[in-house]
Amino acid sequence: MSQHRAWGLHPPEGQADDWHWLWEAYVAGMCVAAAAGVVMLDHRFPGNVPIAVTALAGIVWILFGTGTTLSVPALTGAIMCMGVATANSILVISFARERMAAGVNATVAAFEAGGSRFRPVLMTALAMVIGMLPMAIEPGQNQPLGRAVIGGLIFATCATLFLVPSIFSLVHGHRPGNANQPDAATPASH
Repeated sequence: MSQHRAWGLHPPEGQADDWHWLWEAYVAGMCVAAAAGVVMLDHRFPGNVPIAVTALAGIVWILFGTGTTLSVPALTGAIMCMGVATANSILVISFARERMAAGVNATVAAFEAGGSRFRPVLMTALAMVIGMLPMAIEPGQNQPLGRAVIGGLIFATCATLFLVPSIFSLVHGHRPGNANQPDAATPASH
């Protein structure tokens, strides 16, 4: 009998075995994160769906544009980006909901949320982008991570500040604010 293995499909060995395990763990982690997100998200307004889509578009755009391969660090960067983008989106949505609870209609509440939360959202995203710049510029194993975070946050921040308030206004536009209070956009007539 020969000591050499026959050609064919064999279980991965060495680093390939580690990669196989890592990809399985990543997929399992993403499934758990998606399930937790579904449980925790407000079912009345899926505002984080556009954020996720735009962040993924930004990640694909920057990885493709820079010729960076999709790798585990890039996927880790995607997770980091989604966390920051989701937190920023929740900040805008919660402020708009507070304004609606105060009696303001959905359009005005969304506009005020986008305007008043512009600086905190932009500061959070810029801090993350600036922190990732050295990693994205310097060649090395973490370069894809930095690039994925930067590309995803550029797109997701724009969506948080402009797309989320628009969708909020459309989704909640048919629901009036407090009917006993005048709308903040129209002056009270005497």
